[in-house]
Amino acid sequence: MQMGSTAKKTRVIFHVDMNSFYASVEIAHHPEWKGMPLAIAGKAEERHGIIVTSSYEARKMGVRTTMTVREARLKCPQLIVKHPDFELYRTTSDQLFKMLKTYTPLVEKASIDEGYMDVSHLIPLIDPLKLAKELQRRIFCQLHLPCSIGIAPNKFLAKTASNMKKPMGLTVLRKRELSEKLWPLPIGEMHGVGPKSEERFHKAGIQTVGDLAKHEPGEIAEWFGVPGKRLLERANGIDDRAVDPEAWDRYKSIGHSITLARDTKSDAIIRQTFDGLSKKLESKIKLEHVVCYEITVMIRYQDWKTVTRHMSSIQPIRSKREIMDDALDLFYKHWSGGAVRLLGVTLSSFQPVSLSTKQLDLFSYQDDARNEPLINLIDRINEKFGDGAIRQAGSLIDQRKNSLPVDD
Repeated sequence: MQMGSTAKKTRVIFHVDMNSFYASVEIAHHPEWKGMPLAIAGKAEERHGIIVTSSYEARKMGVRTTMTVREARLKCPQLIVKHPDFELYRTTSDQLFKMLKTYTPLVEKASIDEGYMDVSHLIPLIDPLKLAKELQRRIFCQLHLPCSIGIAPNKFLAKTASNMKKPMGLTVLRKRELSEKLWPLPIGEMHGVGPKSEERFHKAGIQTVGDLAKHEPGEIAEWFGVPGKRLLERANGIDDRAVDPEAWDRYKSIGHSITLARDTKSDAIIRQTFDGLSKKLESKIKLEHVVCYEITVMIRYQDWKTVTRHMSSIQPIRSKREIMDDALDLFYKHWSGGAVRLLGVTLSSFQPVSLSTKQLDLFSYQDDARNEPLINLIDRINEKFGDGAIRQAGSLIDQRKNSLPVDD
């Protein structure tokens, strides 16, 4: 970053990305696991449980996200497998972001384990690389967690930079370095380009980020619509999005409840009620362009006794079917069998759709495959008529925040 008189005119953005967050948090609380291969799995006690993340020691042994526990143990027999502790991860995340805000109020939480910091106002006082080193050291010493930090003049380049060296990386990415550091990368490694976009770019003869950056803008707009134009700008280092401290807190919880016409034990009425509540909630999160990772069910009985129970999910919850399935599962696990007078469902722990990723699931991959023809049809229509002509609910992008398109 330039110093001196030009420093005040230059934005300096940090992207702080925690390395193997879930596994690192577990190791911080179990020092005896340090240096050992560790994996976090949704159903750690079952051989077909899915690996959510793993330590770098496990990755060196060939353990990868979306493997089953059985496959991972074939690669690494000494693998330690741990069920996720969401409360611990959330608490640690809160500690992390509280620490980041001691440097600047301009902190945007992008997910539980990554965020942006606008430190432009600090740069006349301290070199940005020195500041990043101090922050990285403090996170490691106080929270015992490794992180990588990208330093750049905007959010896209900072995010790109943080991915360039892991773990414990510090990377500066300046606009004048794009041809050297960014453009040689395969187009599939560009943030915001998922497998489907990568395939379409390849068909258009675009193999690298540089190919996209130097392509004729009119053709990109014609072929890929608004998301393509935005990616073209990003490839040229253009990203005017501000760091938004309120982005995460904008979504606290979304809930609906209904008092039944009469107290009931009827399975049909209960299912019908949850169906209606789930439909309303699906509409709400579509409108907000978010997914959720927590669901709470409220049961009020004939005698006004009220019970609330909640669950956390590794997978993002976003459809009516997913909401209803989880709500019914919670209900039947905790229903006493007594007459019910009120039912409620609340969603929380939100994340913008554009930042969420769905891990492969042995129980849902067939449904995902059945959706593929629909996804391809939507892609073809949008290619012809422009982005937004038709959309699938699960791929909505929060345009109000100019989020990057993701089609993972």
